[in-house]
Amino acid sequence: MNNEELYISNLLDLSKSLAAGIFDGLTYPWEALPKIKEYILSVGETLSEDEYEHAGDGIWIAKSAKVAPTAYIAGPVIICPEAEVRHCAFIRGSAIIGTQSVIGNSTELKNCIIFRNAQVPHYNYIGDSILGYKAHLGAGAITSNLKSDRSIVTVPGEDGRINTELKKFGAIVGDNVEVGCNSVLNPGTVIGRGSTVYPLSMVRGIIPANSIYKKQGEIAEKL
Repeated sequence: MNNEELYISNLLDLSKSLAAGIFDGLTYPWEALPKIKEYILSVGETLSEDEYEHAGDGIWIAKSAKVAPTAYIAGPVIICPEAEVRHCAFIRGSAIIGTQSVIGNSTELKNCIIFRNAQVPHYNYIGDSILGYKAHLGAGAITSNLKSDRSIVTVPGEDGRINTELKKFGAIVGDNVEVGCNSVLNPGTVIGRGSTVYPLSMVRGIIPANSIYKKQGEIAEKL
C-alpha cells in the first residue's frame, strides 16, 4: 500500500467542509480526530449570529438546518446550513455535521466529521471517524472504533503498519463512497474515493479508490 493513497488530499475534498482548517499541517486524516473538540469550540465562537444559533453550551446550529425535536444533541457540535438531523438522532458531542448532510433516525455520532452532502440516514453509528463529501452509509452500517483487545489502532502502509497512536479510531470514508446496508467498518479502515462496499460486509484495512469491495480478499477495480 502506497502511503500517498492515505494522504488527506487523496481521500477528502477539504473545500467541502467547515472543518478544513483542522487538517492544516497534517498528513493523514485520522490525525485530526483528537483535535475535533477544541476545533469546534474555537470555530464556533466565530460563526455568524445571522446564520447560526448558539443553542447551548458548545452547540451551534445553522438556522437553515432542520433538526427534529426528538434529536439529542450534546456539545461541542456544529450543525451546518441545510443539514437534516432526523427523529431520535443521538449526537454525543465533538461532531461537525456538514452542509446539506443527513443524520438519520436513531443514528449515533461521536467525535466525527461529516462532510457536505454525506448521508448516514438509518440506524448508523459513526464514532471517531470521518465521512467525506457525498459519502453514504446504508441502513445499519456502522464504524467500529475500538479493538477488542483495546490496543492501538494501526493502518497498513508501504513499509509496514502505521501506528496511529489512537485507541479509538473507526474509519476514514473518502468522497463519494457508498457503503452497503449492515456493513461493519472495523477499526482503522480507510476507503478510497469513489469506492463501493457490498451490503453485509466486514471491512478491514485499506480499500483502494474506485474499487468494489465484495468480501475480504475480493476487491475489484471499477471499470
